[in-house]
Amino acid sequence: MTRRPKLIVFDLDYTLWPFWVDTHVDPPFRKLSNGSVCDSSGRKIEGYPAVQEILESLVNEGIPLAVASRTWWPEGARQLLNLLEWEKYFTYQEIYPGSKLTHFKKFAEMCGISYSQMLFFDDEQRNIHEISKLGVTCVFLPNGLTCNALEEGFQQFERKNL
Repeated sequence: MTRRPKLIVFDLDYTLWPFWVDTHVDPPFRKLSNGSVCDSSGRKIEGYPAVQEILESLVNEGIPLAVASRTWWPEGARQLLNLLEWEKYFTYQEIYPGSKLTHFKKFAEMCGISYSQMLFFDDEQRNIHEISKLGVTCVFLPNGLTCNALEEGFQQFERKNL
Protein backbone atom coordinates (compact mmCIF):
# COMPACT_ATOMS: atom_id res chain seq x y z
CA MET A 1 0.00 0.00 0.00
CA THR A 2 1.30 3.41 -0.94
CA ARG A 3 1.62 5.90 1.90
CA ARG A 4 -0.03 9.20 1.15
CA PRO A 5 0.23 12.49 3.04
CA LYS A 6 -2.67 13.50 5.25
CA LEU A 7 -2.43 17.10 3.98
CA ILE A 8 -0.95 18.55 0.79
CA VAL A 9 -0.08 22.26 0.85
CA PHE A 10 0.55 24.40 -2.22
CA ASP A 11 2.02 27.85 -2.66
CA LEU A 12 0.18 29.92 -5.31
CA ASP A 13 2.54 32.27 -7.19
CA TYR A 14 4.76 30.38 -9.65
CA THR A 15 3.55 27.11 -8.12
CA LEU A 16 -0.09 26.86 -9.25
CA TRP A 17 -0.08 29.85 -11.61
CA PRO A 18 2.77 31.46 -13.61
CA PHE A 19 2.81 34.95 -12.09
CA TRP A 20 2.88 36.95 -8.85
CA VAL A 21 -0.69 38.01 -8.14
CA ASP A 22 0.43 41.18 -6.36
CA THR A 23 2.63 42.52 -9.21
CA HIS A 24 2.18 40.73 -12.56
CA VAL A 25 -1.56 40.98 -13.23
CA ASP A 26 -3.86 44.01 -13.31
CA PRO A 27 -7.14 44.05 -11.37
CA PRO A 28 -10.02 43.99 -11.59
CA PHE A 29 -10.31 40.39 -12.74
CA ARG A 30 -13.34 39.08 -14.55
CA LYS A 31 -14.71 35.86 -15.94
CA LEU A 32 -15.73 36.00 -19.60
CA SER A 33 -18.77 34.27 -21.10
CA ASN A 34 -16.49 31.53 -22.48
CA GLY A 35 -15.31 30.74 -18.93
CA SER A 36 -11.82 32.20 -19.25
CA VAL A 37 -10.50 34.68 -16.67
CA CYS A 38 -8.87 37.98 -17.67
CA ASP A 39 -7.31 40.94 -15.93
CA SER A 40 -8.19 44.57 -16.74
CA SER A 41 -5.72 44.67 -19.64
CA GLY A 42 -7.41 41.64 -21.24
CA ARG A 43 -4.55 39.29 -20.37
CA LYS A 44 -5.80 35.72 -19.95
CA ILE A 45 -5.15 34.40 -16.47
CA GLU A 46 -4.76 30.67 -16.01
CA GLY A 47 -2.87 28.15 -13.97
CA TYR A 48 -0.15 25.82 -15.10
CA PRO A 49 -1.59 23.23 -17.54
CA ALA A 50 -1.85 20.23 -15.16
CA VAL A 51 -3.10 22.06 -12.06
CA GLN A 52 -6.87 21.61 -12.52
CA GLU A 53 -6.52 17.87 -13.19
CA ILE A 54 -4.12 17.40 -10.26
CA LEU A 55 -6.36 19.24 -7.77
CA GLU A 56 -9.41 17.24 -8.88
CA SER A 57 -7.59 13.90 -8.63
CA LEU A 58 -6.20 14.65 -5.15
CA VAL A 59 -9.61 15.68 -3.82
CA ASN A 60 -11.16 12.57 -5.40
CA GLU A 61 -8.49 10.52 -3.65
CA GLY A 62 -9.68 12.06 -0.37
CA ILE A 63 -6.53 14.01 0.45
CA PRO A 64 -7.25 17.40 2.05
CA LEU A 65 -5.54 20.33 0.33
CA ALA A 66 -4.32 23.69 1.62
CA VAL A 67 -2.91 26.93 0.24
CA ALA A 68 -0.01 28.77 1.92
CA SER A 69 0.74 32.06 0.21
CA ARG A 70 2.80 35.03 1.45
CA THR A 71 1.34 37.44 -1.12
CA TRP A 72 0.97 41.11 -0.28
CA TRP A 73 -2.45 41.04 -1.95
CA PRO A 74 -4.50 38.27 -0.30
CA GLU A 75 -7.79 39.58 -1.69
CA GLY A 76 -6.54 39.25 -5.27
CA ALA A 77 -5.30 35.72 -4.65
CA ARG A 78 -8.65 34.71 -3.14
CA GLN A 79 -10.52 36.35 -6.02
CA LEU A 80 -8.49 34.37 -8.56
CA LEU A 81 -8.99 31.12 -6.64
CA ASN A 82 -12.71 31.84 -6.85
CA LEU A 83 -12.78 32.87 -10.53
CA LEU A 84 -10.65 29.87 -11.54
CA GLU A 85 -13.06 27.72 -9.47
CA TRP A 86 -10.22 26.27 -7.41
CA GLU A 87 -11.34 27.44 -3.96
CA LYS A 88 -13.57 24.35 -3.70
CA TYR A 89 -10.45 22.14 -3.63
CA PHE A 90 -8.81 23.80 -0.62
CA THR A 91 -10.04 22.91 2.85
CA TYR A 92 -7.53 25.31 4.40
CA GLN A 93 -6.30 28.67 3.13
CA GLU A 94 -3.62 30.77 4.81
CA ILE A 95 -3.05 33.72 2.47
CA TYR A 96 -1.23 36.74 3.93
CA PRO A 97 2.30 38.21 4.12
CA GLY A 98 4.80 36.84 6.59
CA SER A 99 6.59 33.61 7.36
CA LYS A 100 5.14 30.36 6.10
CA LEU A 101 5.97 28.94 9.53
CA THR A 102 2.86 30.80 10.73
CA HIS A 103 0.79 29.27 7.91
CA PHE A 104 1.91 25.75 8.81
CA LYS A 105 1.40 26.26 12.53
CA LYS A 106 -2.21 27.21 11.78
CA PHE A 107 -2.67 24.17 9.51
CA ALA A 108 -1.41 21.87 12.27
CA GLU A 109 -3.73 23.51 14.81
CA MET A 110 -6.79 23.48 12.54
CA CYS A 111 -6.52 19.95 11.21
CA GLY A 112 -4.56 18.15 13.93
CA ILE A 113 -2.16 16.65 11.38
CA SER A 114 1.50 16.39 12.31
CA TYR A 115 4.09 18.09 10.14
CA SER A 116 5.57 14.70 9.20
CA GLN A 117 2.27 13.83 7.48
CA MET A 118 2.26 16.95 5.29
CA LEU A 119 3.58 17.43 1.75
CA PHE A 120 4.42 20.96 0.55
CA PHE A 121 5.07 22.35 -2.95
CA ASP A 122 6.68 25.79 -3.46
CA ASP A 123 8.80 27.63 -6.03
CA GLU A 124 10.98 29.46 -3.48
CA GLN A 125 13.97 27.71 -1.92
CA ARG A 126 13.78 29.86 1.22
CA ASN A 127 10.28 28.52 1.95
CA ILE A 128 11.35 24.94 1.22
CA HIS A 129 14.33 25.34 3.56
CA GLU A 130 12.28 26.94 6.35
CA ILE A 131 9.35 24.50 6.25
CA SER A 132 11.48 21.36 5.85
CA LYS A 133 12.95 22.11 9.30
CA LEU A 134 9.47 21.40 10.74
CA GLY A 135 9.61 17.86 9.36
CA VAL A 136 7.31 18.55 6.38
CA THR A 137 8.22 16.79 3.12
CA CYS A 138 8.96 19.69 0.76
CA VAL A 139 9.25 19.75 -3.02
CA PHE A 140 10.92 22.61 -4.85
CA LEU A 141 9.08 23.55 -8.06
CA PRO A 142 11.19 25.86 -10.23
CA ASN A 143 8.72 25.45 -13.13
CA GLY A 144 5.30 25.08 -11.51
CA LEU A 145 3.19 22.07 -10.60
CA THR A 146 3.24 19.14 -13.02
CA CYS A 147 2.14 15.52 -12.79
CA ASN A 148 5.80 14.48 -12.62
CA ALA A 149 6.45 16.91 -9.75
CA LEU A 150 3.45 15.54 -7.86
CA GLU A 151 4.70 11.98 -8.33
CA GLU A 152 8.18 13.02 -7.14
CA GLY A 153 6.56 14.54 -4.07
CA PHE A 154 4.70 11.31 -3.33
CA GLN A 155 7.94 9.34 -3.73
CA GLN A 156 9.84 11.69 -1.38
CA PHE A 157 7.01 11.47 1.15
CA GLU A 158 6.98 7.67 0.99
CA ARG A 159 10.79 7.39 1.40
CA LYS A 160 10.67 9.75 4.39
CA ASN A 161 7.79 7.86 6.03
CA LEU A 162 8.88 4.23 5.62
